[in-house]
Amino acid sequence: MDSSQEILLWKKKNDQYFDEIKQLISKLKQTEGWKLISYFTYAIHFSHDPKMDSMVLGSYHVHNIGDQPFPSPYICLKISSEAPFHFSGKYVYKDSLQKMKMQGAWERMNEHTDKEEFWLQPSSTAQIEPNETLSFPNFQLKWSADQKYSGSLLGYTYGEENKNGTPALNQINISGTNIIQEGESDG
Repeated sequence: MDSSQEILLWKKKNDQYFDEIKQLISKLKQTEGWKLISYFTYAIHFSHDPKMDSMVLGSYHVHNIGDQPFPSPYICLKISSEAPFHFSGKYVYKDSLQKMKMQGAWERMNEHTDKEEFWLQPSSTAQIEPNETLSFPNFQLKWSADQKYSGSLLGYTYGEENKNGTPALNQINISGTNIIQEGESDG
C-alpha cells in the first residue's frame, strides 16, 4: 500500500470517528433535564524534606450539561480513612458570624469534628443553570512526608433532585515513601 492509499484510509477512518462523535454530541443535546459532570482540577507540591509539608491545591467543579437548572446543589468531599491529610478550604459553619465576611464561601453541613467527610453547600447559589459550572475553589490537602503515606480524595455531587449523588469523573490519589539517605541521621 503506497502512502496516498494510507492517507485516504486514514482520512476515511477519521471521518467515521468524527461522525460517531457528532452522533454522541447530538444524543447529549437531546437529553432533557439536568445532567451533571463533576471533576477535580489540582496541582501537587511534594516536599522532599521530611520536615516540610507536602500539599495539593485543588478545586472541585460541577458542570450542568443538561437543558434544565439543577436545584439545591451540595457536595461531599471524602478523604480515605487511612490518609494523613489535613483538609482546608473556604467554608464556614452554619452558625458562623463570618458568613457575611467571606464572599463566595461555602457552608459546611456536617460536624466540624468529622475529618474524613466534608459536606458543603454553596451559600450564594440556589441552582446550577444549564451549561454553567459551580466550583468549590482552592481547597488544600496538606500532609507531612516524614513517613510512608497514602490516601485518596473522592467527590460526589448531590441536590434536591439527586439524593443518591453523582460521583466525580476523577479522584485524587496520593502515595509515597520518604527514604532517608544512608548516613543521614536526626542528630
